[in-house]
Amino acid sequence: MRTLITWLSSLLLATLAHAAPVTLDGTEQWSMKSAEGREYRIMISLPEGDVPWTGGYPVIYLLDGNAYFPAFHAAKRAQDRLRGAILVAIGYPSDTPLDFERRAFDLSPPQPAERNTPPQGGQDLFLNFIEQRLMPKVNARFKVDQDQRSLVGHSFGGMFGVYALFTRPQLFQHVVAISPSLWWRDRYLMAHERAFTQRAHAGKLDLTHSSLTLLIGDREMPQEIQDARALQLRFEALSQYGLRSDFQVEAGEDHMSMPFRVPTRVLDELISTRRF
Repeated sequence: MRTLITWLSSLLLATLAHAAPVTLDGTEQWSMKSAEGREYRIMISLPEGDVPWTGGYPVIYLLDGNAYFPAFHAAKRAQDRLRGAILVAIGYPSDTPLDFERRAFDLSPPQPAERNTPPQGGQDLFLNFIEQRLMPKVNARFKVDQDQRSLVGHSFGGMFGVYALFTRPQLFQHVVAISPSLWWRDRYLMAHERAFTQRAHAGKLDLTHSSLTLLIGDREMPQEIQDARALQLRFEALSQYGLRSDFQVEAGEDHMSMPFRVPTRVLDELISTRRF
């Protein structure tokens, strides 16, 4: 009898260990590879309702999808006004919320060899994957409003979003940087900011319908709050060219709690933005 109970217990544990993963209603999942063979897990929160009068649904690209897709998907489906958008979360084939090695490479600038552990410097390759592989597949699968493409990222992802704005400003109309790591590598983004600003003043950029939103918790490091606020203040000078910028501090939140605090606000802001 004891042997039978032991066997049944082992069978139950084995069954639980191989239980099917949770599937969220209103979603689908893809597996995609970059040109270099890096695999990504793409999680889609499907649009609901009729195609808007613009001819396509707004699309929001979300970084670190394993960690943040469930919260953003739930926030989107909780209110009717938020359901008419496509949420495209980019994640990794991993069981962990944050794949630190993969995101360290994808979201960062090149590092000197002696400091390149874990490997870093893949931000342009990652942007190529989004622009040349992921976006075309999303466009083929859905009717997309090409004037309503947004990017949302947290921490390194927020830093990456600002980099994307500086280097490929026409790729996304709207960037939301949550607790961006603007201090990384001796504030390397400042060189890209200067080049971006010079191009704007020279009339070489169309920023009429572009925006950058910076969100940060009041319990984060003082320098992180100051860096984000200073960037937004500098960006106010670019409002004459159409670029909108915003800086918001969330009371009682720290670096890791921020992305779970603001999904509804972020979605509401991005989905309600109007071009005309």
